Amino acid sequence: MENMRKQKITETLELNYMPYAMSVILSRALPEIDGFKPSHRKLLYTMYKMNLLKGVKTKSANIVGQTMKLNPHGDQAIYTTLVRLSRGNESLLHPYIDSKGNFGKVYSRDMSFAASRYTEAKLCKIAEDVFKDIDKDVVEFVDNYDGTMKEPRLLPVRFPNILVNPNKGIAVGMASNICSFNLKEVCEATIAYIKDKEIDVMDYLKGPDFPTGGKIIYDVDTFRKIYDNGLGTFKIRAKYEYLKKENIIEINEIPYTTTTEAIIEKVIDLIKAGKIKEISDIRDETDLKGMKITIDLKRGTDYEKLMAKLFKETTLEDSFSCNFNIVVKNKPVVLGVKDVLYEWLEFRMDSIKRGLLYDIRKFQERLHLALGLKKVLLDIDRAIEIVRNSDRDDYVIPNLMEFFSIDIIQAEYVANIKLRNINKEYILDRVSEVDDLRDRIESYEKIATNKNEIKKIIIRELKEIGKKYDRARKSEIIYEENLTIISTEQIIEDYNVNIFFTDHNYIKKVSLVSLRSANTHRLKDDDEILQSIETSNVADILLFSNKGNVYKIKAHELKDSKASELGDYIPNIIDMEKDEKILRIVVTKDYNGYMLFGYKNGKMAKVPLKSYETKTNRKKLINAYNIEQKLVRMIYILEDIDIFVYRFSSSSNPTAILLNTSLISEKATRNTKGVQVVRIKDGSELANFEMMDEIKMQRINKYRTEKIPVAGIRILPMNI
Repeated sequence: MENMRKQKITETLELNYMPYAMSVILSRALPEIDGFKPSHRKLLYTMYKMNLLKGVKTKSANIVGQTMKLNPHGDQAIYTTLVRLSRGNESLLHPYIDSKGNFGKVYSRDMSFAASRYTEAKLCKIAEDVFKDIDKDVVEFVDNYDGTMKEPRLLPVRFPNILVNPNKGIAVGMASNICSFNLKEVCEATIAYIKDKEIDVMDYLKGPDFPTGGKIIYDVDTFRKIYDNGLGTFKIRAKYEYLKKENIIEINEIPYTTTTEAIIEKVIDLIKAGKIKEISDIRDETDLKGMKITIDLKRGTDYEKLMAKLFKETTLEDSFSCNFNIVVKNKPVVLGVKDVLYEWLEFRMDSIKRGLLYDIRKFQERLHLALGLKKVLLDIDRAIEIVRNSDRDDYVIPNLMEFFSIDIIQAEYVANIKLRNINKEYILDRVSEVDDLRDRIESYEKIATNKNEIKKIIIRELKEIGKKYDRARKSEIIYEENLTIISTEQIIEDYNVNIFFTDHNYIKKVSLVSLRSANTHRLKDDDEILQSIETSNVADILLFSNKGNVYKIKAHELKDSKASELGDYIPNIIDMEKDEKILRIVVTKDYNGYMLFGYKNGKMAKVPLKSYETKTNRKKLINAYNIEQKLVRMIYILEDIDIFVYRFSSSSNPTAILLNTSLISEKATRNTKGVQVVRIKDGSELANFEMMDEIKMQRINKYRTEKIPVAGIRILPMNI
C-alpha cells in the first residue's frame, strides 16, 4: 500500500494500452500491401527456407516447430494459420500451401482438421511468384523477435496479392475485411491502371470472386462505393439445383460468410417454429466430391417460392461487409481499389529497383575481378613464375598485387585459379566477359533509373502470371435488376389467425383451425384479454405504447401458438423503452381507416392509418400520437362512425354528446394535438368515449350534435 501512487487514467492508457493496441493493429491483425498478416508471412518464409518450394511434403508439425523461431505465439495458432492457407481447407482462391490429409473445410464449422502430426504440406507453385528474387535484397529484412535471425518485413509478391485472396482481421478499435477477386481480372486491371491512371476499375474487375462460389448480387452504386472508398456491403446468394424427378433441392455453393451447419440449423428452427412447412427433410451430403446440402420437398411444393423464403430467412443469402483497411508504411488506412493498386505498384517498383541494384553490385564485383584477371592474363607466364618463386604462401598475394598493380580482392581471385583453367579457352572467355559485364551494368542502370522501364517489367510479369494461374470465376455475377422478386405475401403461407392481446402485454397468434379444437385460453394470474382480432398471417400488427411510440411487427413473425399457451411476452420480441407498456394493437393489411385519440382537455385527433405506413418497414415510429395531454382512449376505425363522448366535472352534472367522427377533421401529422370536441370549463374534462355497440344508455339521439365544440347535454342520474 505504501508503494501505491495515484495515476491519471489517461497516462495509464497512453503508457500501457496504446502500445498494445498499436502492436495488435500493425503487427498482428491487419494485412499489409503484400496481402499477408505477420503470422502468414512468418509461416510461409519458414517453409521457403525449409526448401519446401521444390522439395517433397513434410509433416505439418515439423513446419510449425520451425516457424516458432519467428512466431512465438504457440504451435496451435501457427497450425491454424497453416490450415487456412492450405489447398485442403478451401479458404483461398489461390492457396499458398499444398496439403495432404484432413485440413477441414472453410464451409463447415464442425469438420475439424487433423492434428499437425498427421498432415503434410509444402508450398504451392504460386509461391514461386511470392518469393521470386527474395534473396536479391528486393525487400527489407529485420531481426526476428529474439534477434537471432533475419526475416522479411514484406514478401516481394509479383502480383496484387492483397486483392486476390480474402483477408479478415479484427484489431483494437478497427477491423479489416477484404473480399477476393479473380486473379486474371486483377492482373488485367493493374496493367490497365499502369498504362492509364484514369481508368474505371469497374470495367476490368467484374466483381468479387470467392473460393466457395455462390452468386454475387451486383448493384452498380454499391460496388462503385466499394471500389472508390473500400467500404460497402453486398449480398451473396447460394447456388442450387432443383431435381424434379426426385423432388429435391441440392445446394452445392454457399456464401463465403456462412457454414453448412449454420444453414441446416436455421432451417430446422424454422420448421419447428412452423414458419416452413414445405420441407420433409434436410441433410448434409458433403463428401469427397464437394459440398452439398440436400432438401427433400413435400408434394406440390413451389420450390422457387420456398427458396425465396430460405434466402430471406437463412444465410443462404448473406451479406459481405467490405472494409479495405490495410497497413501501408506502418499506418492503417482504408483504401479504394485504385488506391490499393497505387500502393502495390509503388511497393513493387521499389522491389524491382532493389533487385536491379543488387544485380548491378554483383556485376560490378565480377567486372572488378575480370579486370584484374585481364591484367594478369597479359603475362600469365610471369604470374606463374611469381607464384612458384614466392618463398612463403603469405607472399603470393602481395607479390601479385605489386607486379600487376591489382588490389587484394583481384589478387586473391587470380591466386585461386586452378592450374587446369590456365588454357586458351578459359583465358579468352574471361577476357570477353569484361565487355559483356560492362554492357549489362549500363543496361541495368538505365532500367533502374527509369520508372517507365520498371513498369514495363511489371506489365510483362503480370501478363505471365495472369496466363499461368488463369482460372474461371467461381462466383457468378447477377445484376440486381435481373433478379426475380417474389413478394412477402407470395413467400409467406397465408391462413386465417386470431391475434389476442392481454393486459399484461402478452400477444398470441392462434390459427382458426387450432382455435376451433380448443378455445380455452391460458392466462397469467390477474391477466385478461383486451383485444381479439381475426386477421390473416400476412397482416401487419401496430402496437401503440404509453410513451407515444408505435412498434410494427408482421403477423407471420409471431410463432403459431395454441390457446393453451401464454403466447409471446411483447418486451421479449421488440426493443421497448424502460417502463413502456403497450396500450392497444391494430391489425391491418392495407392501412385503410383512422386512429382516433381522445384527450382529457376535450380534444380529439383523427389520424389516417396511412400515416403509419413506411416504405422501409421500420420497426419503431416515434411521436406516433400526442402525449403532451393525458390520453383517455384510442381506437381504430375503418370509416367514420358515431361515438358517444362523456364530459365529467367535479362541480356540475356530467354531460355527453353524440357525434359522427366526420366532424373531426383528419390530420396527417401523427402527433397532432387534435381539434376541440368538448368545451372544458369549471374543472371539467373529457372522461371517455364509446362506440355505438358499447353504449348502454337509452334514447341517446337527443345528445346528437352537428357541430363541435359543444358543452354537451346533461345526463340525467337515471340514465347513468
